[in-house]
Amino acid sequence: MSVGQAVKCIVTASFAATLCIGSESAHADQSAMIKIDGSSTVYPLTEAVAEEFQNANRGKVRVTVGIAGTGGGFKKFCRGEIDVADASRPILKEEMALCQKNGITYYELPIAFDALTVAVSPMNTWVTSMTVEELKKIWEPSAQGKITKWNQIRSEWPDAPLILFGAGSDSGTFDYFTDAIVGKSKSSRGDYTASEDDNVLVQGIEKNKHALGYIPFAYYAAQMKKLKTVAIKGKGKPILPSAETVVKGTYQPLSRPLFIYVSETAAKRAEVKTFVEYYLTEGPKLIAEVRYIPLLDQAYGMARERFHRGVVGTGFAGEPEVGLSVEEILNRPPKQ
Repeated sequence: MSVGQAVKCIVTASFAATLCIGSESAHADQSAMIKIDGSSTVYPLTEAVAEEFQNANRGKVRVTVGIAGTGGGFKKFCRGEIDVADASRPILKEEMALCQKNGITYYELPIAFDALTVAVSPMNTWVTSMTVEELKKIWEPSAQGKITKWNQIRSEWPDAPLILFGAGSDSGTFDYFTDAIVGKSKSSRGDYTASEDDNVLVQGIEKNKHALGYIPFAYYAAQMKKLKTVAIKGKGKPILPSAETVVKGTYQPLSRPLFIYVSETAAKRAEVKTFVEYYLTEGPKLIAEVRYIPLLDQAYGMARERFHRGVVGTGFAGEPEVGLSVEEILNRPPKQ
């Protein structure tokens, strides 16, 4: 691995430790290190930005990127253990309280869109679309141990087991999906295969004819031949996830913005300030490579202005909200 290459971080099965493998060059200033952790959804984009940033700086700054999940990342962030938190949903009330207790103030910066994607195996021949109400019937807490077969969702579907895969409870994807589909964040049945590692979910869905799961769009886009996406019917006709349907606002309620949260204290360090500016300027150019959906140019401009003006806080009230535009979020008075 070259001196400038991004540091790769592998999270153990228990997510209790992160192993970072990368350049240990004696030329790198060990004080010039940026620590990032959090969402596995945001990880591919942050990893790409970190690699390009390190190349541009010829290894003078070392960036580590972990994938402890959004919740795990916020715990570290609000304890002051990392400089930047990758997040696939906004900071929650209990995390805001922990940050406040530890004197951590932060910038909330949107960096891309995601379309949560409901997927089945290519071997599944009966599903092409589902309604939000059907998804709720499957995933709400009262479904546990009761909704266990496909024909319980639609009578014409087979009398076969319904094998579910989804995000782990420490994942921002879990929080957003449950809020958008069930109507309450973290409200979900528990009898399904859960993981903060989206690759585990992709493999599980692919190999089981009777599987159904939800994953970030980028993980579906990278494995299109291995998965079959399901069109979602909200208020109108069934809509498939795509850059076009997300930007137009028609893929609802499963479109969501992705964020980085930056410690105000850390941002005073030259290497962190430069990295964040690089992320908001060069990051959009890398989005297509990692198969996410870029924000509008106006939104990136608003995020850069917020960072340059030193506007800290969140545009949310400590709870995930569904269906908001990034511009609306950035125009809200921030809260700590």
